[in-house]
Amino acid sequence: MPHPSRRGFLGLGSAAFALAFTTDLADPWTKPATAGPRYPFRLGVASGDPLPDRVILWTRLAPEPLEPLGGLPYNRIRVDWEIAEDDAFARRVGSGSTWATPEYGHSVHVDAKGLRPGREYFYRFRSGGELSPVGRTKTAPAPGGGPESMRLAFASCALWQDGYYTAYRHLAEETPDVVFHLGDYIYEYGIVPTGGNRATPVPEQFRVQCDTLDRYRVQYGLYKSDPDLQAAHHSAPWIVTWDDHEVLDNWAGRFGPGGEVTEQDYLVIRANAFRAFWENMPVRVPSVEGPDARIYRRFTFGDLAEFNVLDTRQYRDDQVCGDGQQVDCADRLDPARQMLGAEQERWLLDGLGASGARWNVLAQQVAMMQLDYDPGPAQRLSMDLWDGYRAAKDRLLTGLTDRQVSNPVVLTGDIHYNLAGDLRTDFDDPASAPVGVEFVCTSISSGGNGDAGAGVPAGGSDPTNPHLRFSSYQRGYVSCEVTRAQWRSDFKVVPYVDRPGAPVSTRASLVTLDGRPGLRAL
Repeated sequence: MPHPSRRGFLGLGSAAFALAFTTDLADPWTKPATAGPRYPFRLGVASGDPLPDRVILWTRLAPEPLEPLGGLPYNRIRVDWEIAEDDAFARRVGSGSTWATPEYGHSVHVDAKGLRPGREYFYRFRSGGELSPVGRTKTAPAPGGGPESMRLAFASCALWQDGYYTAYRHLAEETPDVVFHLGDYIYEYGIVPTGGNRATPVPEQFRVQCDTLDRYRVQYGLYKSDPDLQAAHHSAPWIVTWDDHEVLDNWAGRFGPGGEVTEQDYLVIRANAFRAFWENMPVRVPSVEGPDARIYRRFTFGDLAEFNVLDTRQYRDDQVCGDGQQVDCADRLDPARQMLGAEQERWLLDGLGASGARWNVLAQQVAMMQLDYDPGPAQRLSMDLWDGYRAAKDRLLTGLTDRQVSNPVVLTGDIHYNLAGDLRTDFDDPASAPVGVEFVCTSISSGGNGDAGAGVPAGGSDPTNPHLRFSSYQRGYVSCEVTRAQWRSDFKVVPYVDRPGAPVSTRASLVTLDGRPGLRAL
């Protein structure tokens, strides 16, 4: 058969791409796959946490993703893997075998080592004579020098029943160097029988909210069965963190949301949620055992950019004044309140102070810039965002200036709006100089179709939030091009999510220049 293009190759079904390898029938990798009803790779493949010499390769065996244990018996199953420099696997650079065990939902995490920095690779798995789809990945550049540029995308908030994941498909077609997912990869909510906006019936076990490990596992099975999400994973390595809905809505530290469950029951739920997250994500962290797991970590891309991936949920104090949007909540000003926790805050500020990168990035969950929801003279702020943790925000933003951190950029999810704004040490003074910038991505599907008419146009102004440079209430993701001279963010949007096939367009493009904090619209 003709040698396929990269995009065509990555889209081939298992049986089709297996036939492309039938040059040596003695090689088990060339055995044609049957792709029958017991095909084990229905959740696709993924890669993540790229370093200069290695990357995590992931899959999870699940011929029946909506059933407990993916429809597999409680046995361990052998899985082979290989990684190559080309999509025909003629230049193989690594291979091996591992076990998919029932204790971890038959998930597989391979740390593929011995790779070259800043290089594109292709990988796949084999189990029981079946071949997985092929994934594309890329290692981080070598430390110290280069690259001159990089392309990344970031996304968040994909509520399955609110609509289709078309934005993920468009993201995949860009084949970025890396994708950051900033939380709410799944939602713990129960799903109505009709499947919401998708009008896709779901089995009875999806009616109730996630709490047990099996319930979280089948929720991931449903979400990860989506072909557009799989395409995005197949296109590039991902670096992920969690927000609230991977556990429970608005959870905070060791406090469940709104007193819905006892602290003891909540910690059991959190342990189950953390375990399921680890099983289903391409992360280089130890397997999770219990309600505590360190997920904050740092990735360096040469001397161009360093990414600090944060956890703003696990170590924060409880929301004050009843949570939600509040006016005149004095408790939010308590200097002892923590958003990151003392240890993570120290790790972050020390790392930022020691960084030699041109761009220093915080990839995190909730809006850092001040967001006043009252157009009148009163200030109405969200207690779940950094506004509810004023002292912690002040320490961080002041720390950026005290340590003379080069070009701070904050990437954020959670809020289902596209936002872009300047970060200031004093948000109440419109004349204060920016110390960095923040880009907030909207949701992939959460909130439904959105509203193309809402928001502030790029380069416009918002009298209530004068540091805001752009906003829109649509669905999509953000695509970024980073050079030594500037950081450019293109806000990609789709017009609808209640049916598949939506086109993509660029709603706004904003840049921040090296050494000149603040945003400019293109």
